[in-house]
Amino acid sequence: MPWNKHDYPPSMKNLEPRVREKAVDIANALLREGYEEGRSIAIATAQAEEWNNNHPVGQDKKQ
Repeated sequence: MPWNKHDYPPSMKNLEPRVREKAVDIANALLREGYEEGRSIAIATAQAEEWNNNHPVGQDKKQ
């Protein structure tokens, strides 16, 4: 089942909105690739948190 920013897995409810949105995008891509729902949620959450750590809010893209 594809998710969106208003309908997402309960395990993502405590993520910051920006991280949750990224996690939803990643999880949906993993589902399309054939991953099981639980595994895609876990992978997507970890990757979205790593992405957030590497891309702080307000970071200048011209650096």
